[in-house]
Amino acid sequence: MTRQSKTVITFGTFDVFHIGHLRLLERARGYGDRLVVGVSTDAFNESKKGRGPVFPENERMQLVAALKCVDEVFSEESLEKKREYLLRWQANVLAMGDDWAGRFDEFSDICQVVYLERTPAVSTTAVIEKIRT
Repeated sequence: MTRQSKTVITFGTFDVFHIGHLRLLERARGYGDRLVVGVSTDAFNESKKGRGPVFPENERMQLVAALKCVDEVFSEESLEKKREYLLRWQANVLAMGDDWAGRFDEFSDICQVVYLERTPAVSTTAVIEKIRT
């Protein structure tokens, strides 16, 4: 009898990649056998955060794809397409940072939804601010 593999999906901008990003991705991968990551497009990031990313989407996607814990990467174009992405990648688990807690519970009808604790005192905004000063 073969064991069915579990696909985990997560999403993020992953701009100015830092240890918090790595820890989140590694923990997400621990929920399954395969980790698929949706990286926010430049346009989506701008609409979501009111500013463009520091690094362009093709570079951010290459960095995330190069990680040992990541199996596949794709472009995330909008929050409204989350269900479509979950179905397309046949996700068993949606793993997100706990700053999104409760926001994606609606998808528990098609997969397990988990919110992972963020690395304390680490954020892209804080890293950018530290570089500026």
